[in-house]
Amino acid sequence: MYIIKNALKCIGRSKGRNILIGIIALVIAVSACIGLSIRQAAESAKSSTLEGMSVTASISFDRQAMMREMRQSSDSSASGGTQDGAFDREQFKDLMNGGTALTLDEYQTYAEAESVEDFYYTLTAYFDGSDNLEAVSSEADTETETESSSGTPGGGMNFGRGKGDRMGNMSTGDFTVIGYSGDNAMTAFQSGTTSISDGAVFSEGTEERLCLISEELAAYNELTVGDKITLTNPDSEAETYELTVSGIYKNNEANDLSVSMFGVGQDPANRIYLSAAALQGILDASASVSEKVTDETTGRETETAVGSSLSATYVFADADAYHRFEDEVRTLGLDDSYTVSSADLTAFENSLTPLNTLSKTAGWFLLVILLIGAVILVVLNIFNIRERKYEIGVLTAMGMKKGKVALQFLTEILVVTMAAILIGAGVGAVSAVPVTNALLANQVESQQSSLQQMENSFGRGGNFKGGMQTAAPNAPNDLPDDLPNGGGRGGVTRLGQNVSNYITEVNSAMNFTVLLQLLGIGLLLTIAAGAVSVLFVMRYDPLKILANRD
Repeated sequence: MYIIKNALKCIGRSKGRNILIGIIALVIAVSACIGLSIRQAAESAKSSTLEGMSVTASISFDRQAMMREMRQSSDSSASGGTQDGAFDREQFKDLMNGGTALTLDEYQTYAEAESVEDFYYTLTAYFDGSDNLEAVSSEADTETETESSSGTPGGGMNFGRGKGDRMGNMSTGDFTVIGYSGDNAMTAFQSGTTSISDGAVFSEGTEERLCLISEELAAYNELTVGDKITLTNPDSEAETYELTVSGIYKNNEANDLSVSMFGVGQDPANRIYLSAAALQGILDASASVSEKVTDETTGRETETAVGSSLSATYVFADADAYHRFEDEVRTLGLDDSYTVSSADLTAFENSLTPLNTLSKTAGWFLLVILLIGAVILVVLNIFNIRERKYEIGVLTAMGMKKGKVALQFLTEILVVTMAAILIGAGVGAVSAVPVTNALLANQVESQQSSLQQMENSFGRGGNFKGGMQTAAPNAPNDLPDDLPNGGGRGGVTRLGQNVSNYITEVNSAMNFTVLLQLLGIGLLLTIAAGAVSVLFVMRYDPLKILANRD
């Protein structure tokens, strides 16, 4: 108790020096509080989002792995002298044509993994219209459309394929027909970005040929609920399929181009939805009447059956379940030619890029501040000990042990430092969120500026509206000014990647964890400065101190 009382008295007698130490400790505390708060905000944003985040994933063919394997095989064969080691184009074509797609049965097998919470899939096929169904088009007439698709001047921007053109094993057409395995697959309807404006959605899993069409398509063809529409096989005009309109949908979010730059069939207004079972029935019917045809130009034989692509999605309760899924599907038989990926987690990690960068910067800043602050406090404490050398000599000559004298000096620096830390914690708690958001805004702006510069390097540095490039220098300025998109805060694309979903603000940064870390920093600073006190006090000889006093 005597040591504490004497330490408090000494603090009062040396106000100037202790105020200076307190100011330095206060600056360290505020800086450390902001730095720790930024790091805590990054961790909190990540953990809180992941906790409530339902993760989806897909299985896709790993082309890069396939290419590496083929090159290794070629190199191995060449070294063995069996062949020249040249790239096997036929093998590559076979893999691209048939070896890349999993069957529905295989997808469903992997859906049996324990980590999977839900599973759904979609079928996509392309059809042409008929006399009672014309595709929504921005072209003035068929001639203009043909000129535009062939690359000659005369129409709006249309990079679409003409009728009969093929994309992989599928012919493209005027309409994209999407079949959903169930209500859970209709994610746009579940999120509210798409909704029914008239009629109703077909029953889940129905085999009836009931479909949904867009408001634009309905208006363009004067269609209402209950009307019949006819789709045509792009490779066989005599092959037609009749659908009944059960509902008309609208997009509640202005994020789709009403003028498609990628062909009529890719225009969102020309998407037709129905159940996967119904679409599969159409595909089976088309396969049953399929014929072989030979392309006059290439000599390649193809089937006239309507082709389709299958997309399967796995849903997980959290990110941990997603990470377990890859090991489970390997056990279930998925080979290394396929990879498991999650667009949700990728987008989430991209959204954290500015915050993570700021967190790393704050960590280095915190380290530098602590090192500099510790050095300054140690130097000040050395001067303090040297100035009070005679006091140390008197106390030890009176019989006080050196350890207690050192403890008194340690108590003095501890009281001053902790008082400054607590005050700094209060200041930091008030300023942490606005300072963090201001720094984060600058980081986001810097990130976007870097991406804009990259786009400029590729000659795409035009005006960006809502995450979509509207015009590049010296490019035709014939896109509408009101191109809709998801918007957001980023508003720039990096080689086609939308970065508008960056996290640009945090709601809280200071918490009990940060306070404990601050107290720990205060103790470390006290120990660092107090160690000097102990070292000097233990080295002093009281008799020499008193004898050498001037």
